[in-house]
Amino acid sequence: MTATVAAQARRLVRACDRAALATAQHDADGWPYASLVMCASDFAGAPLMLLSDLAEHVRNLKRDGRAALLFDATADLDEPLAGARLTVLGRIERCAEPAARARYLARHPSAAGYAGFADFGLWRLEPVRAHLVAGFGAIHWVDGDALLVDAAGAEALAAAEGEIVAHMNTDHGDALSAYAAGLLGRGGGGWTMTGIDPEGLDLRRGAETARIAFAAPVDGPGAARAELVRLAGVARAGLAGDGAAGGAR
Repeated sequence: MTATVAAQARRLVRACDRAALATAQHDADGWPYASLVMCASDFAGAPLMLLSDLAEHVRNLKRDGRAALLFDATADLDEPLAGARLTVLGRIERCAEPAARARYLARHPSAAGYAGFADFGLWRLEPVRAHLVAGFGAIHWVDGDALLVDAAGAEALAAAEGEIVAHMNTDHGDALSAYAAGLLGRGGGGWTMTGIDPEGLDLRRGAETARIAFAAPVDGPGAARAELVRLAGVARAGLAGDGAAGGAR
């Protein structure tokens, strides 16, 4: 496994807002039970889910915390089997961290309407290993530790995340739209930032999600600001170039 493979696996988890959750059915001799769950990730990249105690998968997890999440990035491809998907194996436990909860609700604003219900709780998967299929013949096992970014030294960035996200959404919506259009080819406005971490930032527009990777890891607000400014310049230069090329045609 190379660093590039691990980074690809991390990006896939960050980019997807849903996954198939497989648990061992509590009343059927441990037969696999699969369900759809909405996902976010904590600052280090561990998957987060907001689950109801009334759901079958939670009953299963209370009996056996081992589970798997399948993240699928093939939905828009003509040949889905040529696309990337990642199965993450690990143990799922309740998570009481306010920062993780805030990250989940930023990723899924509509969940705020029921997140406070007594039967709902945040759950976190601690990765043990993962299986990445990145297309035909591109198949790799990834260590669980490699799925998480080393956040040591990035405590200042974690502490400032909420402020950075709020500032970008309030004052720099044009830059967020430029990121999506100029870096990912996903034009139109309305994008909001939902999170930032040492390796990149996450965007959302309605049902769409997007991931923007940084050129190099950042460890604090100053480094993050410099990278956000740099990305805006690259994105706008790309859009200006596309406009010039379109005019030339």
